[in-house]
Amino acid sequence: MTILEETIRTIRPVHTALEPAVRSHLDQLTKPPKSLGLLEDLAAQYCLVTGTDRPVLGRKKIFTFAGDHGVAAEGVSAYPQEVTPQMVRNMLAGGAAINVLARQAGAQAVVVDLGVNDPLDGAPGLIRRKVKFGTDNIAQGPAMTEAEAVTALETGIDLAREAVAEGFDLLGTGDMGIANTTPSSALFAALLPCPVEEITGRGTGIDDAGLLHKIRVIKDILWINRDRLGDPLQTLAAVGGLEIAGIAGLCLGAAAASRPVVVDGFISSAGALVACRLAPVVRDYLYFSHQSEEAGHATFLKLFRVEPILNLRMRLGEGTGAALAMTLIEAAMRIYNEMATFASAGVSGKE
Repeated sequence: MTILEETIRTIRPVHTALEPAVRSHLDQLTKPPKSLGLLEDLAAQYCLVTGTDRPVLGRKKIFTFAGDHGVAAEGVSAYPQEVTPQMVRNMLAGGAAINVLARQAGAQAVVVDLGVNDPLDGAPGLIRRKVKFGTDNIAQGPAMTEAEAVTALETGIDLAREAVAEGFDLLGTGDMGIANTTPSSALFAALLPCPVEEITGRGTGIDDAGLLHKIRVIKDILWINRDRLGDPLQTLAAVGGLEIAGIAGLCLGAAAASRPVVVDGFISSAGALVACRLAPVVRDYLYFSHQSEEAGHATFLKLFRVEPILNLRMRLGEGTGAALAMTLIEAAMRIYNEMATFASAGVSGKE
């Protein structure tokens, strides 16, 4: 049995039997019932995922998975492919948005090279798990072999296991990869499913003509790979990305260890969707940090029936939304654990 198969078999439903006790505790806090809205839901979900009504939220870690994409050759991005390794180095130096927001959230931020088309020599702090130097051009055939997809998935699983063993309680996803909104849109179109026009956006900022071209390219991708769009693993290998596979693996590995994952924006949601198609129960382990400004993300959130925590018109990726959402999840857990109850505070409750 592979690590992937074993992990999927290990994942169990969250502990829904705890919900009455958790909700009862929230209702006993010194406030009108349900008056803290989504914060109460965030706290309840954390309890059900971790399996206790006496939860502890300690260390937080965000994984930014990096990979390049052969489809960049089709002119679907406003930026050249060399930006991927340049931004990886910027992250490792602490100068990217994810570094700033992770510091604000008190989270450790790491970068994982799964498929950057650069050796990244002399890049201190990089987690080197490269499967290949970028995916193949999905406008001409599959992105990778199924074996390569499994390797990337299992890398994400391994990183989740290692993080939990090191004492991290809350994990987050992020991405870096020029042109990766194209394979993400293809995955959404195939796995939700939904029309290409409804899930495709401007990515790094292409113009109207560029958007129409990108839509045509994605339709071609799905047609060229139509015989490979079978189960979720086959679909991931056909039209996905290595960093997207790593994100999916992190979601699977965390769920198997009964730990929640904060999913970043559009690309991370594609990885989360792959994980949920491989093991549907995973969705209950996921927080969706925000609604990305990338047009298709609203389509995904609606069709997948999930409520994002934030909507700040962001479309950066990297894990920035996950870092911001972590601060609210931590606030929710502090409310749960530190707020007085009516009885302990000697405050009269509702008559």
